[in-house]
Amino acid sequence: MESADLIPPVHPGEILKEEFLKELGLSHHSLAQSLGVAQRRVDEILEGRSDVDADMALRLARFFGMSPEFWMGIQNHYDLDTAEQKFRSELEAITPLAAPH
Repeated sequence: MESADLIPPVHPGEILKEEFLKELGLSHHSLAQSLGVAQRRVDEILEGRSDVDADMALRLARFFGMSPEFWMGIQNHYDLDTAEQKFRSELEAITPLAAPH
């Protein structure tokens, strides 16, 4: 459980904002318009209040010319890191099954 100790979880919205919108000079509004979704939906993701679901992953992948698995992967990574931090003591109390000899 060391990965969560080293780096706090990064929400996909932060990656979308910093690595895509800022780098490409795109506004929240223009992204929402290009994706065919309400700006509120994009804003909620960018603010970390909403997850990237399969529908949004497909839309982002199509727009940016990449795979939807990229977006789902960073969402899954965020979810696992967050859960690991939240349930750390409970997880550490679980004794792993010993390998058969």
